[in-house]
Amino acid sequence: MHFTDSHAHIYSEQFKPDRDEALRRAFDAGVTTIVMPNIDHTSVDVMLETEANYPDRCFAMMGLHPCSVNQDFQRELYQIEDWLSKRPFAAVGECGLDLYWDKTFLDQQKEALRVQIELAKQYNLPIVLHTRDAFQETADLIEAGQDGTLRGVFHCFSGTPEEADRAIKLGFKLGIGGVATFKNGGADKFLPGLSLDDLLLETDCPYLAPAPHRGKRNEPSYLPLIALRVATLLGKTEAEVAEATTRNAQALFKL
Repeated sequence: MHFTDSHAHIYSEQFKPDRDEALRRAFDAGVTTIVMPNIDHTSVDVMLETEANYPDRCFAMMGLHPCSVNQDFQRELYQIEDWLSKRPFAAVGECGLDLYWDKTFLDQQKEALRVQIELAKQYNLPIVLHTRDAFQETADLIEAGQDGTLRGVFHCFSGTPEEADRAIKLGFKLGIGGVATFKNGGADKFLPGLSLDDLLLETDCPYLAPAPHRGKRNEPSYLPLIALRVATLLGKTEAEVAEATTRNAQALFKL
């Protein structure tokens, strides 16, 4: 079986002591492709270095995380636009809205997302959405910007069946991560009945490690645990989940 981790911060400082070993564990577990979301200008260099060290395995996105949006967000966006004009990326992201930590810069977060929606359309790239406590607001902006070409994924999806249906109708995939393995993660409410064609697998490492590793550092080698949970809830085999979600990721990100 081959898996694609569609959202992994493997370049994170938390992997500095053992990044190569963590990647080797991932490859040994069948996770042969890893897509890396950007955060802001501080994460670009190490992310691109990781991509260069693992060509055809690790692929970089370019975007501005909503938690990095502040009064200087336009300066960050200029740098993102500059990078997108220089070289290929797998996607625009991660970007979106985060109302969990702080709503101080909500207006700026919305404007940053609007700009990145337009960049995704300009460069014909998928957009990877972070929507913590902000699904409706994010979906509204996607709907407003949808011209028939906009595509992407609602990363770390753990919403309601109605939200899942709306995201899919907008032409987006759902990124399923470690939360799906949590006892009260809610995946049993929205996943049954969905098609594998609408799903991607992700770890969001080093965050949100799946059971039985919850609370520890997450890593891409844990992705099969998420696949097994998805398989159980959908009445599929793990191999079917691996094949479909890898196919979906390859098509979406044009890997």
